Amino acid sequence: MNYELLYELALTLVPGIGDVNGKKLVAYCGGAEAVFWEKKKSLAKIPGIGEKTIESIVTQNVLSRAEKELAFAEKNKIKILYYLNPDYPKRLQHCYDSPMILYCKGECDLNVDKIIGVVGTRNVTDYGKIMTERIISELVEDDVLVVSGLAYGVDTCAHQASVKNGLKTAAVLAHGLHTIYPQANRMLAKKMLEEGGCLLTEQISGVEPDRENFPKRNRIVAGMIDCLIVVESASKGGALITAEIANNYDREVFAIPGRVGDIYNEGCNKLIKDNKANILLSVNDLRMIMRWNDDKKVVPRQMRLFREFSEEEKTVMNLFEETDIVYLDKIITDTMLSPTKIASILLSLEFDGVLSALPGKRYQKL
Repeated sequence: MNYELLYELALTLVPGIGDVNGKKLVAYCGGAEAVFWEKKKSLAKIPGIGEKTIESIVTQNVLSRAEKELAFAEKNKIKILYYLNPDYPKRLQHCYDSPMILYCKGECDLNVDKIIGVVGTRNVTDYGKIMTERIISELVEDDVLVVSGLAYGVDTCAHQASVKNGLKTAAVLAHGLHTIYPQANRMLAKKMLEEGGCLLTEQISGVEPDRENFPKRNRIVAGMIDCLIVVESASKGGALITAEIANNYDREVFAIPGRVGDIYNEGCNKLIKDNKANILLSVNDLRMIMRWNDDKKVVPRQMRLFREFSEEEKTVMNLFEETDIVYLDKIITDTMLSPTKIASILLSLEFDGVLSALPGKRYQKL
């Protein structure tokens, strides 16, 4: 048995901790197992950790439930992705409230170069179906991973169109992997897995698709993508919640405009009117804003001759040794410099043609 993973899973099962405090405990104690062995006095010194939380850690017997979940995962070939593991979605990893653990059924790579989310109403119209299928088919040459929620309506259309066009697609679920909801999409889920896609959830087995779980899963969709496309939505609904979260995560949001007065176009039209979404008339609009066309022909600017880095600049540039693209959140976390100082350093490096800013709070080494 993987005891390290056992304690990592167990920590997420302690009542009242949550993802934010859970990650805080791991950071202060040095690991998930260390949290369970830490003294009460030491735990009490951690900011945001109160007496009730400490009592839950000490008194709750969660290891046995964690063992059952590990056995369930092994039996059903489910991968358990801890937030510090390399297979965990890197885009999501930098979101402060990201899940500590994700359960993944399938062999899909969640860290490919281009990931889009497609969301919308469950009561999709013929117009919505046509637009979803058109967008997905035009994105084939970009080799994107399509993320949605396997719900009725736009979600189903997005997954179906992805499978039809040979694109891998991931469904983020609001329940455990012991079941598929809605039941009508069971065969679609099977087909997605066969074509190299995956099913994702933060919920352990046995958790049913309760109403409160759906808004929570929306943050996973918003966090693991580069950009979000809202196809159709009424003035209120889950798609607009996802769009709001995506904006808060500094993801690009796109909305397809519709006829004024139609109930399922109100949400998209309002997003565009309020400057909370870019208008999407064709996939070329998305490519231009996301600068995906630049990937085909990158022309770096001339770096200033004899550029010497300061010690703080060297700290930033060291992060680009293993990869050409680094998220701003990672730069802040790993360098331990203040956001103001980092902003100044990055601006200087941009001016000198060393780095280039990309959508989604990312920086690329030139």
